[in-house]
Amino acid sequence: MNPIRILLIEDNEGDILLTIEALTEGRIVNEVDVVKDGGAALDFLRKKGEYARSKTPDLILLDVNLPKKDGHEVLQSIKDDPALKTIPVIMLTTSSAASDILKAYKNHANCYITKPVEVDDFISTVAGIENFWVSIVKLPPRGQNEAME
Repeated sequence: MNPIRILLIEDNEGDILLTIEALTEGRIVNEVDVVKDGGAALDFLRKKGEYARSKTPDLILLDVNLPKKDGHEVLQSIKDDPALKTIPVIMLTTSSAASDILKAYKNHANCYITKPVEVDDFISTVAGIENFWVSIVKLPPRGQNEAME
């Protein structure tokens, strides 16, 4: 199985470390890039500035509460962009507010997961995400996003 590229958009250092740990402990080797704010996320995805050589991810893990542009704004920009909209976006956040959940799905999030508080539960949740989205789900072929429009 080919590794998949994951873009983690997260500003909390602890959550970044735990997520990467969970992904590297899995049986699948993934390429993980990390950006820490919504503006940088969009620059990464659009290959602007320092991210001109970035690789388009196969899957995005997106926090709601981010500096510069929040996760909802980033999600809406991704799903409004013909070159990006087929990339699955998983909202992975501490917020369990009904308004955040509804807004995420209205903006076409592929799923919404509330981060568990306990470390072992957090790692187990990320491992479950990896198992489902990497082992079970069929992702769009790389480089095909632009060809779909």
